[in-house]
Amino acid sequence: MDAVGILPLDVIGWLVQFWIALGTAGLALQRAPRLINRVIFPLSALTSLLLALAGLWALAAAPNILVLPLGLPDLPFHLRLDPLSAFFLILLGGASLGVSLYSAGYFKAMAGGTLGLVCLEYHLFLVGMTLVLLADDAYMFMVAWETMALSSYFLVTTDHNIPEIRKAGYLYLLIAHVGAIAILLSFGVMQGGNGIAAYTFDAMRAAHLTSFWSSVAFLLALFGFGAKAGVVPLHVWLPEAHPAAPSPVSALMSGVMLKTAIYGILRVTFDLLGTQLWWWGVLALALGLITAVFGVMFAAVQGDMKRLLAYSSIENIGLLLVGIGLTIIFHVYGKDALAALALTATLYHSLNHAFFKSLLFIGTGAILHATGERNMGRLGGLIHHMPWAAVLMLVGVLAIAGLPPLNGFVSEWLLLQAFLLSPGLPNSYINMLVPVAAAVIALAAALAAYVMVKFYGVIFLGQPREKALEHAHDADLWERSGMIWLALACVALGLAPVFVVQQIDLVSHALIGSGLGNAATNWVFLAPVDTERASYSPLYFLLAVLGVMLLTTILVRRLYHGRLRRSAAWDCGFPAQTARMQDTAEGFGQPIRRIFEPFFKIEREVPSPFDTHPRYHGQTEDRLWYILYLPVKLLTEKLSSLASLLQHGRIHLYLAYTFVTLIVLLVFV
Repeated sequence: MDAVGILPLDVIGWLVQFWIALGTAGLALQRAPRLINRVIFPLSALTSLLLALAGLWALAAAPNILVLPLGLPDLPFHLRLDPLSAFFLILLGGASLGVSLYSAGYFKAMAGGTLGLVCLEYHLFLVGMTLVLLADDAYMFMVAWETMALSSYFLVTTDHNIPEIRKAGYLYLLIAHVGAIAILLSFGVMQGGNGIAAYTFDAMRAAHLTSFWSSVAFLLALFGFGAKAGVVPLHVWLPEAHPAAPSPVSALMSGVMLKTAIYGILRVTFDLLGTQLWWWGVLALALGLITAVFGVMFAAVQGDMKRLLAYSSIENIGLLLVGIGLTIIFHVYGKDALAALALTATLYHSLNHAFFKSLLFIGTGAILHATGERNMGRLGGLIHHMPWAAVLMLVGVLAIAGLPPLNGFVSEWLLLQAFLLSPGLPNSYINMLVPVAAAVIALAAALAAYVMVKFYGVIFLGQPREKALEHAHDADLWERSGMIWLALACVALGLAPVFVVQQIDLVSHALIGSGLGNAATNWVFLAPVDTERASYSPLYFLLAVLGVMLLTTILVRRLYHGRLRRSAAWDCGFPAQTARMQDTAEGFGQPIRRIFEPFFKIEREVPSPFDTHPRYHGQTEDRLWYILYLPVKLLTEKLSSLASLLQHGRIHLYLAYTFVTLIVLLVFV
């Protein structure tokens, strides 16, 4: 406790209550939508800022513990604020600050009654995610987890009059609850057979599980949290729910909610379970590699902006799972420095993804508001009509593509260093896997850059593909302010990696007992192991880029003596170019579609050579849906139709059912 007697957990508790009050006030003020947009959401953004500051304060503080007089008799709620939860609270507060500012402008056209409900659900969603990160017992965790799931479900189905949105919401809720059951079973295993009294996380930490039961708990947790994170093959809800949800909700779900699943895996693996096994890491590593390549592969062939970003989120979740797998492997074999490096890369990328993916999702929301289009094939040339959105989204695109000196490069570089600097491990099979995994990560990173070139180029560059795009308007002041905050965060996280790594070290020490230490003490150079092996200085890189630009400008001016000559651009021999001559989203994705065709389910409509009005159409779908999920769906419908026969009969049939049941009971009981 500090000098004034206030703990970080106390402050966060007040902020949670204030969020609940803001949501309730929004519901009460549903007839005053302007007040909700101009007061409630900005106050929510301020609360997010305070939450991030409280998390930063708690990183270096001793763990705070609080028992609430809520819950069931003899089963009160327990809260705990430690470095791991503090780090993810910083992530939650920082990302939701930008999204809430953006929401003040995005929801201005929404009807008052709907807006009041959205405001309540939005803030309950924030509260649910916060309590997930603070929960210190299984009961509290599951209540917060379900609060997060249900509130996000209602946000996804905001436009519930559209059948496709209802279907997407149902799929999301179904998989979320299947995952929640697995998480609950994992907690049941970790309580070690000590009864309901061992429902607290402290009791689970003290339980001595055998390797078998520890593995069962880990597998259940990996399945349950993987369903929420979108790990393949549990990913099917994600590309459906994100396009259905309003853009600020998509930003929170992708940028923040998916990280609560990463938090859950880290909490269970390195905190609640006292030991880890090497094959856990191999399993997580393999699933992560499959998820990363699968996500970026499908992102490359998408024509819908939000579906593309949804599949990109799957790819980034795969990278995070790879980092967790590496951390487990290195930690089991006593490679503490490499385990700290892999964990640092994982946490750093979690933070980075929260900011650049939130920026891109709300940027697509601004485009959707301005044009009414999500299909990239009908966009183009928006840089002339939406310059603010174009510049700010360019920051997000460069960051997610992993280009220095922005934040995405740092975390991906650290992850690759964990592969490249790894010495020989005592397991020959893992030694064979590591270089292959490094190559797959490099492939996923290259394809991610390819996807972002397509995303930005098709939307903003070239000529407008539709006449109506000439009337597109730029993001308003509130939307712009949210995007500016997130863009600045991407730049700051890229230019100050040493400071970020020093904060992550506090989390790493708490989880695995080691950190990068002296390798990150020089504020200019970030050296994962030592400067002789590998180092990176974003400041020097930025100065070099600016120097080259300045030198180029000076040389051009001296060469041409300041004289400029203007002429029409070379048109390749086609003097009357139109937007139809530009490369399309489908054209960009065609090489990937060709190379990875066995992994896609492709339907093509190709006209005959004699068709006077030719129409080309191609649709790429997920084979896993047809292999894994569609048979289950058809079987469920078949069983439901058979069961419905019992509900349609005359009274004598129901009496016969009762009579047969009684006879069976008399014979066998």
